[in-house]
Amino acid sequence: MKYSLGPLLYFWPKTDVEAFYQQAKQSDSDIIYLGESVCSKRREMKPAHWFDIAKDLADSGKQVVLSTMALLEAPSEVNIMKKYVDNGDFIIEANDVSAIQLAHQSKVPFVVGAAVNCYNAQTLNLFLKQGMVRWCMPVELSREWLQNVLVDCEKLGIRGKFETEVFSYGYLPLAYSARCFTARAEDKAKDDCETCCIKYPTGIQVHSQEGQSVFNLNGIQTQSGYCYNLINDLKTMHEIVDVIRLSPLGVETLDLVADFKHNEQGQTRHPLKDGHHCNGYWHNVAGLNIES
Repeated sequence: MKYSLGPLLYFWPKTDVEAFYQQAKQSDSDIIYLGESVCSKRREMKPAHWFDIAKDLADSGKQVVLSTMALLEAPSEVNIMKKYVDNGDFIIEANDVSAIQLAHQSKVPFVVGAAVNCYNAQTLNLFLKQGMVRWCMPVELSREWLQNVLVDCEKLGIRGKFETEVFSYGYLPLAYSARCFTARAEDKAKDDCETCCIKYPTGIQVHSQEGQSVFNLNGIQTQSGYCYNLINDLKTMHEIVDVIRLSPLGVETLDLVADFKHNEQGQTRHPLKDGHHCNGYWHNVAGLNIES
């Protein structure tokens, strides 16, 4: 199996982003996704900056993928997406069907991101014909569901013609909205948000009246309240998963890549913290559960 660092979902200062990816060069990750995929107002990192980091990482031996936005709301955002597609060096992660169309027209290979509603073998077959090389399955789906889809892919004769990636660590991106929940939390209008999300490097936790973490707010993105962690489930992924994705929460995520890699055969049982971690979706139960 290969290991990937997903795109940075949070708004960090440019110096922090650059420092993180300098350290990522030395990590055990095989694939690194780069680019702003959540909010176009986060402009400290411009496309040219991402492209420079991409070339540096590629020179160090990493496979680089440029991630596009998941929710497009203006022509200017489409133009940025076109720059990603037409970068000339790297494949893209399409987090919107429009990116798939552009990549197909430009004959650029692409990864179908988890933000795209792709739930069956027929859709995968369609995307494969358009240039898909890898698919990151939607985060709320289970091992059982994945197995069934791959059986259907076998019947269509397409199994083995693309890689399967599973989001395996981090706060799960569950939904996107035209509203900005971080701005609202600070009583700011979305159009005058002052990019206040830069103050929350891993999002804002939202608790129920009983004190349970129900969501994590990241601008227009609503994430799971608990951190998804499949480190104890890697043994169940053999033969069906090609790439394990970890979503960056800080430099400590780079060390976690090594921990995941060393636990491929389930040698060590890592304790998952109740009320902090979850793995329910993979086991086809409520997402916030921890299943052994």
